[in-house]
Amino acid sequence: MKIHKNDNVVVVSGNSKGKTGKVLKVFPKLNRVIIEGVNLRKRHTKPNQRNPQGGIVEKEAPINASNVMIMDPKANKPARVGKQIIIDEKTGKQKRIRVSRHSGEMLS
Repeated sequence: MKIHKNDNVVVVSGNSKGKTGKVLKVFPKLNRVIIEGVNLRKRHTKPNQRNPQGGIVEKEAPINASNVMIMDPKANKPARVGKQIIIDEKTGKQKRIRVSRHSGEMLS
């Protein structure tokens, strides 16, 4: 999966199209992600110790990872993700890094 936790992404299809946010959680086996402030659902909760009042709580629901694209850090636009192999100077080992296909900028 090319999307990782804490990536800035934009929703490219679905009800939340055009919204941007930070990835809070990734479910690689289900190919789904939870994004901050996107795909909000209302949940009716009973009173408990954490929420003594109870009531209606808005919570983010997972959406399919194919509906989001990573934001290019340089151009601030949606971009596809590629992999690039670089050689670590200190150890001499190969490392795979994620890069933006749009600008070639390295992604965190």
